[in-house]
Parts: sequence; C-alpha cells; structure tokens
Amino acid sequence: MRKLIIGVLLFLFMIPVVYAEEDLASNSKSAILLEMSTGKVLYEKNANEKLAPASMTKVMSMLLIMEAIERGDFTMDDDVVISDNASGMGGSQIFLQTGEKYKVRELLKGIAIASGNDAVVAMAEKVSGTVSSFVEAMNKRAQELGLKNTHFDNPHGLDSENHYTTASDMSVMARELLKHEEILEFTRIYEDYLKKNDGSSIWLVNTNKLVRFYEGVDGLKTGYTTTAGYCMTATAKKNEMRLLSVVMNAPSSDLRSKDTTNMLNYGFNSYKLNILYEKEKNLGQVKIEKAKKEKVDVYLKDDITMLSKINENQGEYNYNVIVNELKAPLSKNQSIGRVEVIDNEGNIVKEEDVIVKEDIEKANVFDLFNRIVAALSSGNLS
Repeated sequence: MRKLIIGVLLFLFMIPVVYAEEDLASNSKSAILLEMSTGKVLYEKNANEKLAPASMTKVMSMLLIMEAIERGDFTMDDDVVISDNASGMGGSQIFLQTGEKYKVRELLKGIAIASGNDAVVAMAEKVSGTVSSFVEAMNKRAQELGLKNTHFDNPHGLDSENHYTTASDMSVMARELLKHEEILEFTRIYEDYLKKNDGSSIWLVNTNKLVRFYEGVDGLKTGYTTTAGYCMTATAKKNEMRLLSVVMNAPSSDLRSKDTTNMLNYGFNSYKLNILYEKEKNLGQVKIEKAKKEKVDVYLKDDITMLSKINENQGEYNYNVIVNELKAPLSKNQSIGRVEVIDNEGNIVKEEDVIVKEDIEKANVFDLFNRIVAALSSGNLS
C-alpha cells in the first residue's frame, strides 16, 4: 500500500499541466514565482502582503550562517556546543541535549532538512554570541537587502506579533541565500540521519516533499504554524534555468505543494533562458594605469542571460565594456568595471561586472623607464 501511495503522489506532482496564470496559486493567500539569474517575476499574487513566515524564517538564518562561513568566522567542521537555551527550544526540533557537541555542517543539516529550532538557535549563538544579537543581525541584513516589509523577532519562525515578511521579500532573501550554492547540498536531501553524541541516530526527513517528487527541486524551506498556515520557498533547476517560488498561508501541506507545482510547471513550460555571453568570456584588453603589463585581458564575471517566452526568438544584442579609472596593483578576480548589453534600439538591457583573472602588479621605475624609451624610439611619445 505504501508503494502505491508514493506512486500516486509522484504521478500527481509530475503531470505537466498548463494553468491560467490567475489560477496558479489559488490555494495560497500570497505567492510569487521568479527566474533566478534575471530576477524577472513570472507570476505574483498578493506578493507584498505582510504575513507570518513560520520556519521560512530559517532562510534568513541560513543566509547569515553561510555569510559567516564565507567571512572565515568559522568553518563547516568547527564544533558547536549546545546550550541550555538551544536544547530547550520547542516546536520542530532534532532533540539536541545541553553540552552535546556537533559540527556546523551537522547542525546546518538539521536546520535545512528537519527545520530544527534547537539547531538554528545553537547556530545563532555560534554566529552572534546570543540569539538577540543574531536577530539584530537578521533585521540589519533585511534592511541591507532593501526589505521594507520584513521584521524578525526570532531565528526560527515561531509565531510572534512583530515577526512577519512577504512573498516578495522572501524571494529576495532566498535569491541571496542561493548565491551560496553549497546550501543546496543540505536542502536537496530528502532523508538522512544525525548521529547523536551517545551513539544513537535521529532520522531527518525533509518537510519539502517536492525534493523527492518533483524533478529538479533541490530546496529550499517549508514552514507551518497555526497563524502562518502552510508555507514554502522552493527552487528547481531544469535546462540551466532555475526558478524560485514562494507560497504563504496555504490550508494544508498538500495544497502548498500543489500551488508550488503549478507555478514551477508554468515557469518551465512557458519560459526559456538564453545565455547571451558566458561567464569568463574574454572581452578583450584594456590599459591599466601604471601596471607592469601595458595591456590586461578582462573577463565577464558571470553569465549574461535573457529570459523569453518559449515561442519567442532571441533578439540581437551588442555589448560595450566600461572600465573604471583604476591603478595597479589589482587582485585576481577583482571587479574593474562593467559590460553593458545593448539591444538593437540602443537600450541598455543588462549590466554585469568585468574582472581580471590574474594579479596585476604595479610597474616599477625600470618598467616605466623602458616604456618611455620604447615610446621615444617609435615616435609615439607626445
């Protein structure tokens, strides 16, 4: 019987039905769908309505954790000692005990898969020393991201009067988190085990069932409280196009999955991503003042992509490289300007950073002298 039920669920989630846009998230109070690389919104419904996010709050918490790792504050393999405060957290938990010691990666797994409130409190204390300081950092980061309809009271998402966000703001947080692709190594897991300090194991099962039942889904975070209803921030990748969806306040877990599936199906069936210029494309050479090398190769930092409907042809584009007034030395992968993508009507439709792929040393006095001599010999010195 269990195999039959799973098979039916898989069948329901995978049918590529085409829906009218207004029906995509009919069961949810608020929703949004966008394409990741361009940020283009493909569908929205009450996307700016302030609602309780429940455990989708942990998207921001995971973002601060990943940024702390990127800064070098600690590594995935550093130890975290569980405090009384963390072990005493209610709601969804992975049953951590006071004084136990876990690696950062183990607690991230507990947050991403099982939505452990105890795990996220332990990591909040690891990042900021105290939960209150971590919450301050969450709200500061929200302001930096331009989120005007978001406020956090805690790192886990349990209901609180002054704890809210919107589907639109949630999508911005999720896009920022997905810049740290390593997080997908945790959020894509459907089930795993956490080995406890006493030798026993806790079975972790992902509350995002689409990780198992929808091809391409590899994250990101669900949530549920009586106030928030059933929520989900999901992401999926197919044919090099990554979509991001948010649904808030659905009446059941099945209906939040249905609305999410409808939106993802619509996005993948209706749109395609065109790569105009690939990451690390050589854009030619430029002069950097007082550099040891007179001319330096510059490269595109990231892919430049354009989104279009499936049945639309890709337009024609040109590009223009603009380099900042910089002097050597420069560091490898340092941004030194931008490239503007221009359509056939002369409009700038996209911009992306350009970088150097090697350290650019400053010219010494002998380099400059030899350069002057060469210029005099060729008659090019003015």
